[in-house]
Amino acid sequence: MTDTSIPGGPMPERASLRTWIAVFGGILGALMAVLDIQITNSSLPDIEGGIGTGSENGTWISTSYLIGEIIMIPLTAYLSQVFSFRRVLITNASLFLVFSVGCAFATNLTEMIIMRALQGFTGGVMIPMAFTLVLTRLPPAQRPTGIALFAMTATFGPAIGPTIGGYLTDNFGWPYVFFVNLLPGAVMLPLLFATLDRAPMRLSLLREGDWFGIGTMAVGLAAFQTLLDEGNQNGWFGSPYIVKLAIVAAVFLGAFVVIELVVQRPVVPLRFLGRRNFGLGTLVNVLVGFALFGSVYVLPTYLGEVQGYDAEQIGLTLAWVGLPQLLIIPFVPWLVKIIDARWLVTIGLIIFAISCLMNTHMSLDYSGPQFQMSNLVRAVGQAIVLSPLTGIAMIGISREESAAASGLFNMLRSLGGAVGTAVLATFITRREQFHSNIVGQSVTAYSSAAQAEIAQLQQHLQASGVIDPALAHESALVALGRIIKQQSLIMAYSDTFGLLAGMLLIAATVTLLTRKGTPGSVAAR
Repeated sequence: MTDTSIPGGPMPERASLRTWIAVFGGILGALMAVLDIQITNSSLPDIEGGIGTGSENGTWISTSYLIGEIIMIPLTAYLSQVFSFRRVLITNASLFLVFSVGCAFATNLTEMIIMRALQGFTGGVMIPMAFTLVLTRLPPAQRPTGIALFAMTATFGPAIGPTIGGYLTDNFGWPYVFFVNLLPGAVMLPLLFATLDRAPMRLSLLREGDWFGIGTMAVGLAAFQTLLDEGNQNGWFGSPYIVKLAIVAAVFLGAFVVIELVVQRPVVPLRFLGRRNFGLGTLVNVLVGFALFGSVYVLPTYLGEVQGYDAEQIGLTLAWVGLPQLLIIPFVPWLVKIIDARWLVTIGLIIFAISCLMNTHMSLDYSGPQFQMSNLVRAVGQAIVLSPLTGIAMIGISREESAAASGLFNMLRSLGGAVGTAVLATFITRREQFHSNIVGQSVTAYSSAAQAEIAQLQQHLQASGVIDPALAHESALVALGRIIKQQSLIMAYSDTFGLLAGMLLIAATVTLLTRKGTPGSVAAR
């Protein structure tokens, strides 16, 4: 099945202004969708207070969006075949703005979860459709530029999201985190409406739909994403709730994989993963998602939990990762012309890994200014990875297959990010416990170093107004415990950056196993 809204025939040597306007409108939509994954991260405490819920439930503000987005991304190619590319993109872009406003006016957790889930469903459409526009509307000579612009949404978006969210929350209030979508939306919709080709609907394809595949995927991914977000908080498989979620996810995702490999017209073309470059490129893409979304989770959490940063301070620190990419990404198409894409991705991943290794020796005074250099290095690495990686993965994918391949490629990167965030949250908890035990064994009430520290803290407390020596001594013991916990937490975060570096080096190694070629060629099958 091919979408009649995607033009056939030979491609022109250069895209028209109308085509570039359509591509820009699609990329603007993808940027909004990716921004909204992370834009609430630095504002969660304010949003939780605004809708009257606690932090244990506030994670659903992000989870509900991710569930909707991850489910919808791979369905986009099929929906565009049935209803036409133009109708699906414009309708979902409009609804995305409507649901964004709905989030801003939510008064309780239930309303917020419903609005965020619907926002995720509609936002999930815009990501692969922007990629499809680049691959199908731009001629080969200009496609690297389009891919670089699309890559910006995947790397620049998560990095700058908390910056925008933090600034808006501290200066205007948390509802503006969602109202901000209206500005780019007001630009995007007219661009798409004026430039996308009209095409008839093909409702007869509904009878040919892979409905069992769609159903098992939706249930399985929803259960899996919920498991990832709730696992650490509930003690993973020590919780009956998590065990039930794991069983549901395993059964339905297992059935989904079998269905997609057996049916003649699968909604998600898992068979594409058998093609060398697409399979290996997608694996690297998953690891990049793990590190990309994971680093955007770890850094704000560290700054808030250890250093006590507010939303705006966290956002300003992360701006050193996001804003420099705007200066670097325009040069990536030129780099692709002079450097083998495989080596360019490998270099970018190594630079990204180095930036993480720079944060593996943190101390108590390691805060925003100390992250500036590593964040700048990270910006360089992230900026040069995704665009050539996309080109590598698309070797062996024809123009007609690009929409379906785009959905699978982007879904798995988002899923890699979800897995990465869950794994890193658990890793931080476990490593904090490990270091706390090690430090606690060496710092006892009978050791000379501990006695000296307790005496110093006791004297400080008595000088500050605590008259009773026994109370001052007890308070000094509590303070020493807090110091041990804080130091253990800092060491846990240092270990976490080391884990991220290791994942990126694995991704760099896998990249070198791919074959050289041009997107659309069949040599890499």
